[in-house]
Amino acid sequence: MTDFTMNVGDNGVAIITWDVVGKSMNVLSREAFGDLEACIDEVLSNDDIKGAVITSGKDTFAGGMDLNVLGSIRADAGDEPAQALFDFTMMGHKFLRKIERAGMDPKTNKGGKPIASALPGTALGIGLELPLATHRIFAADNPKAKIGLPEIMVGIFPGMGGTTRFIRMMGAMAASPFLLQGKMVDPKKAKSAGIIHEVVDDPVAAATEWVLSATDKDILKPWDAKGYKMPGGEPYHPAGFMTYAGASAMVNGNTWGVYPAAKALLSAAYEGAQVPFDTALKIEARWFVNVLMNPSSSAMIQSLFINKEALEKGANRPDVPDQTVKKVGVLGAGMMGAGIALVSAQAGMDVVLIDTNQEAADRGKSYSETYLDKGIKRGKVTAEKKEAMLGRITATTDLDTLSDVDLIIEAVFEDVGVKAEMTKKVEAIIPEDAIFASNTSTLPITGLAEASVRKEQFIGIHFFSPVEKMALVEIIKGKETGDRAVAKALDYVRQIRKTPIVVNDERFFYANRCIIPYINEGVMMAGEGVGRPLLDHAAQLLGFPVGPIQLVDETSLDLGAKIAKATKAAMGDAYPASVADDVTFWMVEEGRLGRKAKAGFFDYDEKGKRGDYWTGFNEKFPLLEDQPDLIEVQHRLIFAQVLEAVRALEAGVLEDIREGDVGAILGWGFMPWSGGPFSWLDIVGAAWAAERCDQLAEKFGDRFACPPLLREMADRGETFYGRFGPNAKAAA
Repeated sequence: MTDFTMNVGDNGVAIITWDVVGKSMNVLSREAFGDLEACIDEVLSNDDIKGAVITSGKDTFAGGMDLNVLGSIRADAGDEPAQALFDFTMMGHKFLRKIERAGMDPKTNKGGKPIASALPGTALGIGLELPLATHRIFAADNPKAKIGLPEIMVGIFPGMGGTTRFIRMMGAMAASPFLLQGKMVDPKKAKSAGIIHEVVDDPVAAATEWVLSATDKDILKPWDAKGYKMPGGEPYHPAGFMTYAGASAMVNGNTWGVYPAAKALLSAAYEGAQVPFDTALKIEARWFVNVLMNPSSSAMIQSLFINKEALEKGANRPDVPDQTVKKVGVLGAGMMGAGIALVSAQAGMDVVLIDTNQEAADRGKSYSETYLDKGIKRGKVTAEKKEAMLGRITATTDLDTLSDVDLIIEAVFEDVGVKAEMTKKVEAIIPEDAIFASNTSTLPITGLAEASVRKEQFIGIHFFSPVEKMALVEIIKGKETGDRAVAKALDYVRQIRKTPIVVNDERFFYANRCIIPYINEGVMMAGEGVGRPLLDHAAQLLGFPVGPIQLVDETSLDLGAKIAKATKAAMGDAYPASVADDVTFWMVEEGRLGRKAKAGFFDYDEKGKRGDYWTGFNEKFPLLEDQPDLIEVQHRLIFAQVLEAVRALEAGVLEDIREGDVGAILGWGFMPWSGGPFSWLDIVGAAWAAERCDQLAEKFGDRFACPPLLREMADRGETFYGRFGPNAKAAA
């Protein structure tokens, strides 16, 4: 069965319907190109057909290109992958140009057939680039629909004409949020922006009516007409020059120069704006292929699209029946518990939010109310939706209200004794088959499960703060956790539309195991006399959202001190004391706990706004006269995390390197351009990484010692995805 089917009505209008069997949303494959082109050729060659409407058989239009296609083209190309990708891209451009020109005479621009698009819902990526090549776009009045070109978010940019057409439709300034930030909007806002033409109740009917009345002038694109002038000015026009100069500064300011797709997009836009339309398409294709051939692009696509999607669809879910959550009990109405209650209610679950006193429970519920009120002000939430959501949250002190929940998420104080007490009390009330989950960031789940009489139903669900904004959820299996508990946790995470990773139990699990060394290495270097601006900027130049010094101020130094003391108590003589502890304990003694205290490594004003670095720090820890090399600082920050990821894989904490990469990017912002720690090691090569470990270990200590697994892979010339990736597992 083909992805595109065509039916010609008695009125002579062909309705071309895109409906990919077995997919919830249409995606464009290599084969589908041929299906659609056959339909378009029939429309243009058949005198009985007056025009066409391209629509979808689903309640959305399309979600973009199947990015696996790009990988398959490279794999099949042998020694010429760039040429194969360029040829494929130009094939797409020529086909979309065929739709756009629609058979009109090249000299007179007359005689073409009108082709419209009818979008029932979301249209993203190639799912929007295809409609942009048609002559008029009609969209359903569907506020949940998203219209946009989000390719930049996965390390590429719109390369099937989207960049060139957006610039010529809107001008570089107006197009930049959509191209450089991946902005997506609802249909009405898309119309206001000039992306689509009409928002109607029945887009197919409206599009059909338009096709029947369209004239030669109606189907001629502005850039094909004589006298066309680019909105906002061309690059050498005074206004256009300022736009492109500003865009270049903005791109480098936002990306710190580490995201090749953004710079390539800007180059394609700038160069393409100076030449005729068809030449601009070729320039766009060349820059698109340039990005595709960059290892960063492949790594980002692999982690942020392919791996992320696989995990969200349950790649590692045990084979047990559906475990959809209907009612969840949340123990603890602090910021974390309140956030969990919010996202659960958003997903349609009934929520019982428990705290020790009613005032605290009500305050936890009010967190959702405040969030929804902000949504109402932005026009994203209705009063009716707010009322319905709040109606699903019961704030109470009464544990008996938990008698019919099917999932408990405990988010009480991070203390083993407190958690054990709550576990015993709650398990005496909840149903026999209910799953008990602890939201802990550091305490081993196996130890917490000792308080449970149903250890196979005890699991960890580690949220990141703030819950409603962070995309990752870390699921932790204790030694006796059963498959149904894992499935329940995964199904719950799917319901709240977040990305799960499943790890085995060990202190700090996976995310904190890697992020704590990152913070410690930064704090350690600050204590050694390395400039704090150098440390933060070195990290930002690597693509981290914030540097280690700013990050520790945001998370609070007293939390770091508490973790250090607890870890030392657990490890005893094996605990590796460091300058980082000296710095942290001293800062806490000085009352400089970070942003929450309005005093930390930075100074803050009365409203908590961050100011400059606190000068008093270097009175205690003087600056080195000779500051270290930038690359050395960056390598210390990278390897502190990457080596922990490798050790987590060695120890069996990680069972799937895809979870290690996706978890790193979504959990703490590990260099997204790299695809994650394992993708980064595959880019630089295990041999180089092992050699660099030896150099760092010799100079800075055993924490940089090369893990045996990495050494073995270096000796064998292996890659992580070649040895541990899904294809390797399937082959085994």
